[in-house]
Amino acid sequence: MEFTVGQIAEVLHGTVEGDAAQPINRLAKIEEAQAGALSFLANLKYEAHLYTTGASAVIVSRTLELRHPVSTALIRVDDPYSSFTTLLEFYQQATRTGRRGVEEPSFLGANSSIGGNHYRGAFSYVGENCEIGDDVVIFPHVFIGDRCKIGSGTILYAGAKIYAETVIGERCTIHAGAVVGSDGFGFAPQPDGSYRTIPQIGNVVLQDNVSIGANATIDCATMGSTIIREGAKIDNLVQIAHNVEIGRHTVVASQSGISGSTKVGDFCVLAGQVGLAGHLTLANRTTVTAQSGVGKSIKEEGVFLQGAPAFNLRDSLRAQAVFRHLPELERRITDLERRTNPTEKP
Repeated sequence: MEFTVGQIAEVLHGTVEGDAAQPINRLAKIEEAQAGALSFLANLKYEAHLYTTGASAVIVSRTLELRHPVSTALIRVDDPYSSFTTLLEFYQQATRTGRRGVEEPSFLGANSSIGGNHYRGAFSYVGENCEIGDDVVIFPHVFIGDRCKIGSGTILYAGAKIYAETVIGERCTIHAGAVVGSDGFGFAPQPDGSYRTIPQIGNVVLQDNVSIGANATIDCATMGSTIIREGAKIDNLVQIAHNVEIGRHTVVASQSGISGSTKVGDFCVLAGQVGLAGHLTLANRTTVTAQSGVGKSIKEEGVFLQGAPAFNLRDSLRAQAVFRHLPELERRITDLERRTNPTEKP
C-alpha cells in the first residue's frame, strides 16, 4: 500500500508543511525511520530525533515550535498520538486482518449464520444456532460454542475459546488463548469437608469495542451475566470471576484478578497484579496502583489507591516514607527513653 503525504493528512484532518506529494509506504519509529516511512512525535523527550530522522513525513502537534530546520515533511494535527493510532488501526485492518473467505477444514454448526466479507481459518469451530455479523475475522483453531452472538467487525485470534451463550459486541478483539465463558469458581462446602459444584448457568456479555488480552479468562455468571461494558480493555493474563461487571472504558492491566460479583465503575484503572475481593463496588474513575489489594468498596469517585490493603495514595506514600525511617525512629525513641529515665538499665 502506498499513499501520499497529502492523502494521509486529509484522512487525519491535518495540514502539511513540506512536500505533500511524497509517497508513504510504511510506518516506523521516528529514531529508526527511513525514506518512505511515516512516523510521529507525541512526547517531546524524542524531539531531537525530529531533526535527524530519515522519515519522509512526521505527524506533529499544531502547536510544536521548531528549534532547528527539518528535512522531513510535517503533518500538523491536534493530537499526534491519537492520529498515529488511527493509522495503525487502518494498517492492522488492511494487513493482519485483511483475510477473507473460508479455509478448510473448518466447521459451521446447524442453524448458524455468518455475515458477509468474513474469514474463518482452518480448524476453526462454530457451534449451532450462532449469529455472527459482517466482517468478522476468525483465525485458525478458534472455538465458538453453541448459541453465541458476535457483532460485526470483531476479531478472534488463534486459539481463542468462546463458550456457549456468550454475547460479543461489534469491533471487539479477542486475543490468542483467551477463554470467555468458562465456569465461575462456585463450590458449596459440604459437612464432610468436601465441595459440591454449583452449576454456572449464566453467560458473558462483551459490549462494543472491548479488547480481551492473550490468555485472559472471563468466567460466566452463576445466573445472569458477567458484563464487560463498552470500550473496556482487559490485558493479558487477567482473571475476571463470575458475575463481575467492568465499567465503560475501564482498563485492567496484566495479572490482575477480580473476585466474584464485584462491580468496577467507568473509566477506572487497575494496574498490574491488582487484586479485588468479591462483592465490592468501585466508583467511577478509581485508580488502583500496581500490586495493590482492595478489600472494601470505594464510594468516592476519582480516588487513587495504593497498598495491600489499599488505601488513599497520599496516605500510603506518607506511610511508606515513615516505614523507611523506622530503624532510625526506634533508635531516637530508645535514646529519649534513656535520657528521661537515666536510672533505668539499658
